[in-house]
Amino acid sequence: MARLIYSMITSLDGYVADAEGDFGSWAQPDEEVLAALNDDIARLGTYLYGRRMYELMAVWESDPSLTADSPASEDFARLWQQADKVVYSTTLTQPVTERTRVHGIFDPEQVRTLKETSSADLSIDGPTLASAGLEHGLVDEIAMYICPVSLGGGLAFLPRQRLDLRLLEQHRFGNGVVRLRYAVGNGSR
Repeated sequence: MARLIYSMITSLDGYVADAEGDFGSWAQPDEEVLAALNDDIARLGTYLYGRRMYELMAVWESDPSLTADSPASEDFARLWQQADKVVYSTTLTQPVTERTRVHGIFDPEQVRTLKETSSADLSIDGPTLASAGLEHGLVDEIAMYICPVSLGGGLAFLPRQRLDLRLLEQHRFGNGVVRLRYAVGNGSR
């Protein structure tokens, strides 16, 4: 059975975007961090997205300039394009990328079936969709790439619910970013 993994870059105080929605000025991974992200996503076969996160990530297929000066970015784009994408949206009707299908609503049973039938792990991306996955007990692992910045508010990485976690791995990068990987415990719903 495949695992469902929630992973994002966050601030030290637990936000994926500041109060104005900005993440680009503080959350850009360097080559070392991006190489580690690539190692993580190389084992993924499917991404689960909400519309906003999907539209944000679709540039990895549509904008070749993103990879121009970065071998790690080129690897990221290739890995992202090779994976399947499932987008949950009531407003998006047609995907703008290859290997993508759109569903109107998040269906926990459909995700359970996908986990049971997938040969590769899946990711659930974006705090809103991940919150739904956590609420239904679908998320098996959480990975945080914590940047050395405090934002003081914004879009929270984790939902406001109790989660019992078990540390699987910790790694410090040269630029001060720290990766923490946790298994989500049975009593976390």
